[in-house]
Amino acid sequence: MKVRISDDALAIACGADAVAAAFEKAGADIERVSSWGMHWLEPLVDVGGIGYGPASIDQVAAIMAGAAPSIGRIEDHPFIAKQSRLTFARAGKTRPTSLDDYYATEGWLGLAKAREIGPEATIEAVLASGLRGRGGAGFPAGIKWKTVAGASADQKYIVCNADEGDSATFADRMVMEGDPFMLIEGMAIAGLAVGANKGFVYIRSEYPHAIAKMEAAIKACAHLIAPFEVEVRVGAGSYVCGEETSLLNSLEGKRGEVRAKPPLPALEGLFGKPTVVNNVLTLAAVPWILTHGGEAYAAFGMGRSKGTMPVQLAGNIKHGGLFEVAFGITLGELVNDIGGGTDTGRPVRCVQVGGPLGAYIPPSQFDLPFDYEAFAAADALIGHAGITVFDDTVDMAQMARFAMEFCAVESCGKCTPCRLGSTRGIETIDQIIAGKDVEKNLELIADLSETMKFGSLCALGGFTPYPVMSAITHFPEDFVARDFVLRKNT
Repeated sequence: MKVRISDDALAIACGADAVAAAFEKAGADIERVSSWGMHWLEPLVDVGGIGYGPASIDQVAAIMAGAAPSIGRIEDHPFIAKQSRLTFARAGKTRPTSLDDYYATEGWLGLAKAREIGPEATIEAVLASGLRGRGGAGFPAGIKWKTVAGASADQKYIVCNADEGDSATFADRMVMEGDPFMLIEGMAIAGLAVGANKGFVYIRSEYPHAIAKMEAAIKACAHLIAPFEVEVRVGAGSYVCGEETSLLNSLEGKRGEVRAKPPLPALEGLFGKPTVVNNVLTLAAVPWILTHGGEAYAAFGMGRSKGTMPVQLAGNIKHGGLFEVAFGITLGELVNDIGGGTDTGRPVRCVQVGGPLGAYIPPSQFDLPFDYEAFAAADALIGHAGITVFDDTVDMAQMARFAMEFCAVESCGKCTPCRLGSTRGIETIDQIIAGKDVEKNLELIADLSETMKFGSLCALGGFTPYPVMSAITHFPEDFVARDFVLRKNT
């Protein structure tokens, strides 16, 4: 009997290794594959396409006998069937570092196409796709590539930003652990398009499984991507190194500190050379685009938000996991219909989209479509598409304080609005929580947030006002009620 069990880090944390060992001891033929992304069902056991999960050691005999309760065909499960899987088309189906599996599932077709049509046509295909940076900024990838391609230099670089540090985000990790050849192929296509022969994958040290998978995959396919070379570099975990210029400084062996722009990295990036800096999901989308065509990719989505986005559902949610879908789906559909609401069964009070610096969005705005421009118009961010769900027990004043504290801890210290503003923000919110001069201090927080938003050198300080002000705007009762209670008691 062939049994497939994921070796994804989350599956392992849920006991997948022990379950796999038990099946092997019982005589099953074990294949360790990528994760389907239905994290609430891990460890998920796949026997002939039928899923059992979350599986435990004491269920092994019953599963092998076909007597255990199952979720039916995995591909027919509503969570999977409702998706548009382009980037994660192989998820749950292939062995991560098997070249045979990758070849059998359209692997290397994108690179072959790029080599056939040449650099200029490759960039045109990416432009036609409408692919935008999936790391949060949403900048058109084709324009960045075209800028680097047009720059004159003796050396150019491709840098993959795999410093995934936002809360509720794990799509980058799942790509690197589950489908590393796809990312390498995307980087090789980018290198061909812009004239770069060297690439770096910058991964945070907290991802040991991803580091090991990427290094093994690079070694296995080095001859296929030559003369392009890829090297893994490991970061020390600084959040600000997710910002592209801080990342470049870290790659160069310098302090992870934000650079002033201009010059842009596309013109003077790594070691002063023209550099493409793209997120994992951006580069991972490229092989599909080259294989199927830019127009086919652009057929998904809405407005200027083209293609699909791997949305990550986390926090207090019943069905947490990865859900890849075309832009345009509403926030309410993702949280309630796909995610199943809160895991506690209590009402959803808000969600935070875009990591710890994303805005808090109340259910009254759940008709918001997943679209860069729609979110921007609502003073919110899609970011890396991580969604953290909170039920009605959350204290939004404490969440606003956490945003300022997070910024203070993670600030590189280069600019004053971020370095000092976040510290003063903590002090001011503490005054509000203590019920002291609440109205005056709320005005001070609003003024401070405006200074940080428009005066900070990078997005760390610039985005911190989003969670702070959204908490105050949408949940004022958690702030003003404190003053009322204090005055009533005195």
